[in-house]
Amino acid sequence: MIHIGNHVSVSDGYLEMGRHASALGGDTFAFFPRNPRGGKSRTVPPEDVQALAEFLKANAFGPLVVHGAYTMNVCAAREEVRANSLEMLRDDLVRLQALPGNLYNFHPGSHVGQGRETGIRLIAEALDAAIRSAEQISGKPLENRILLETMAGKGSEIGGSFEDLREILDLAAEIGGPQRRAQLGVCLDTCHVWDGGYDIREDLDGVLREFDRVIGLKNLRAVHLNDSRNPCSSRKDRHEKLGLGQIGPEALRAVVRHPLLQGLPFILETPNEDEGYRAEIARVREWMK
Repeated sequence: MIHIGNHVSVSDGYLEMGRHASALGGDTFAFFPRNPRGGKSRTVPPEDVQALAEFLKANAFGPLVVHGAYTMNVCAAREEVRANSLEMLRDDLVRLQALPGNLYNFHPGSHVGQGRETGIRLIAEALDAAIRSAEQISGKPLENRILLETMAGKGSEIGGSFEDLREILDLAAEIGGPQRRAQLGVCLDTCHVWDGGYDIREDLDGVLREFDRVIGLKNLRAVHLNDSRNPCSSRKDRHEKLGLGQIGPEALRAVVRHPLLQGLPFILETPNEDEGYRAEIARVREWMK
């Protein structure tokens, strides 16, 4: 069995996020700890964080998949953008130390003309710097795993191939030591890999074999479950509601039911409001039977 949920708002507090997700039928969820376009994180009372932790345990939730701001670009060409992005990453990791055992997912970034190798190096260095700083500030080892998201590969985006992500993971471990491998992982986005050229509709088994060969399935820790508005290899990254896009319901059902993906948190990022998410979560639960 998988865990299924969607993005919920942090605006009413941490415990309310859990209640909201549960009311929609979910047993996991994603949230942005700050505005998804950047800005400062709100201060959350420790008792609210603890109340959420107790709610998650009492209701058998799977790991949460916290999402970094879209404006983060730790491999940007401009130094001030890199510095601000690193600060957001570090700050998110420090704050999430209060909610251990979960996942922090972010888009690796775009090299903006610097070249793929430079982009990969900057991402790996930023990961090491953010982890070291978060551990020093909190006074304890990192208690949430950081996930690199598979991307569609548009423009100068890093992460459009499995090889990109493997090289980041390898270099981060080379810089920070072998313990980094246990602190990092990957989130597979079905829309992104499809748009990036991995045909999960016609050859899901083959795509997962390739993921295992290049990155290792042990490093796959979460799935973003989305249909796509575009054909395979379009490199455009346009999400669609489940079953209404180019990937289609049968292929997405196969993803949900695949034996190699069981036990993972699946997060819906489809263009929906609450009632749409409620219907999609119910549909996924039917697919799970």
